[in-house]
Amino acid sequence: MLINVKPYTKVDNHKRQTIVFHLNDEFNSPIEIEMTIRRLPPLNALRSFEAAARLGSFNKAAEELFVTPSAVSHQIKTLEEFLGVELFQRVKRRVELTAPGESYLRSIQTALDDIDDATRKLQITPNTAAINLSVAPAFLTRWLVPHMTRFQLKHPDVELRLTASLSQIDLRYSDMDMAIFFGEGKWPGITSHHLREVSIVPLCSPTLLEQTGTLSSPEDLLNYTLIGVSKRDHEWPDLLKKAGIKDASRRKSMTFSSTSLALGAAMEGLGIVLGDKHLAERELKYGQLVQPIDVNLETNKAFYLAYEADRPLTSSMQSFRDWILDEMNAETGSA
Repeated sequence: MLINVKPYTKVDNHKRQTIVFHLNDEFNSPIEIEMTIRRLPPLNALRSFEAAARLGSFNKAAEELFVTPSAVSHQIKTLEEFLGVELFQRVKRRVELTAPGESYLRSIQTALDDIDDATRKLQITPNTAAINLSVAPAFLTRWLVPHMTRFQLKHPDVELRLTASLSQIDLRYSDMDMAIFFGEGKWPGITSHHLREVSIVPLCSPTLLEQTGTLSSPEDLLNYTLIGVSKRDHEWPDLLKKAGIKDASRRKSMTFSSTSLALGAAMEGLGIVLGDKHLAERELKYGQLVQPIDVNLETNKAFYLAYEADRPLTSSMQSFRDWILDEMNAETGSA
């Protein structure tokens, strides 16, 4: 049994703290043990600092890290107390780095990048079978899920771990391997593959038309409730303007948070929705939705398969990329 433990600090600098233990064993013989401990701040505090400094906002950092702004503020206060310096200055509604904060940020970003690279290299092997995939919700529920059986039959050993994401995640700071984004296809540091253009048209339940009669002109759209999606509230005004309707002030509207909810409301006969005919393919095929009038709106956006440009692809990632591009090419060719 060891007795008479008498620790004392031998070395204490900014990098390591070495603690020396003087002990006596059961025969009363002296033993000296040195234990070296790195003096590092908490990782969560460093992540909060880096995100807030990069984004210039505690609120935006909180959104990225999926915590509250007060949690970010607390983590940064902890870091400042640990370092003994002020890292931020509060200027109106923004935060700005102090000179020590700017210097510290450069070092911290390099260190976090090194940790991220080391972790990815350790996790990625050529035979990794699982793919973490973030997908725009409409594309996930209305195209990918209905086509999953085809992928599974062709690649039974590949496991897809699917996450619906309303916003475009930052793949550099995420555990996602790949993503399907909706946008213009230009993202720094990202390799993107064009999947499909999105052109939207009015859609409604055939029951609604049976009750009210057919539409003879775009002007007739204003006699119905126009169903939209909250993050795309410009689409109806844009389509009506393109159709030559100058005064749309009397239009009735209803807004939902997602495409699926909006299409569901249209199928219930609540009004007319703007939707992508490709994503509403099943409903159109089985007569749950119809296009009441021949007008459309080009969004000038598309769905893209995306992943980090410098990311080495596993065989599973390559298989998924090749499969979805082949599926899209086949559908485009047969359209």
